[in-house]
Amino acid sequence: LPHILLVQQFHPKLTMMLAARNVSRAQAFQAAQRLMVSNKPFLDVRHLPSGRGHTQQVRVLSESADMAIGTQAPDFELVEPKTGQKIKLSSFSKGASATLVMFLANHCKYVVLLKEGITALAKEYQAKGVKVVAVSSSSIQTHPQDGPDKMVEDATKYGYTFPYLYDESQDVAKAYKAACTPEFYVFDKDLKLVYHGQFDDARPSSDKPVTGADLRAALDAAVKGAAAPRSRPSIGCNIKWHPGNEPAYFGAQVVKK
Repeated sequence: LPHILLVQQFHPKLTMMLAARNVSRAQAFQAAQRLMVSNKPFLDVRHLPSGRGHTQQVRVLSESADMAIGTQAPDFELVEPKTGQKIKLSSFSKGASATLVMFLANHCKYVVLLKEGITALAKEYQAKGVKVVAVSSSSIQTHPQDGPDKMVEDATKYGYTFPYLYDESQDVAKAYKAACTPEFYVFDKDLKLVYHGQFDDARPSSDKPVTGADLRAALDAAVKGAAAPRSRPSIGCNIKWHPGNEPAYFGAQVVKK
């Protein structure tokens, strides 16, 4: 099993989760310690030694990056694997009281926890004129369980009433500076950002119920044309980038306590 090491050293808000096969706890700690002493903002996988002399992939628990309130939604056109249709955000959202854009991944346990809650919330707010769309940007090179066929299975299994689109190039994730799954963006009727934050306080390791409280409050405000309350950043699995396609901000959004 992979070693799991939580490191919180040298910076009160820096917590890194490392999971690397064939890397001893001592090696992982030493690598992270060296980087933090040198004031690096995140762990570069190339700096992590392995027990066999090779570098190892590292999974990082990430939180969403800040996007300024009032930012215009980056437009995109992506294919929905379930129907084969192309969905263009600017056309899809016309006439909506608000638009919810979500970044999801089939396998991520933080998403799995919320899938039924997301389905219920989407149905409730679609009835209020909100347009809802989800995007998967996971690399199928490294995570085939997140590929288009599996997306169709997921959408069918959970009864998604919203398009679940495939971002094969990962350009859309980069345009939104998406760092983790799940991520939630609420835009007003003019596609101006009013909220970028968490679904609620539920986590796989906690006993807090899935309510969607934070996202509901944001959507209620957006539908009314009011300012949405601020929230904690969303927390989840880092987006699984194609090898070599990681954005400049990858890894910078480590979880803050």
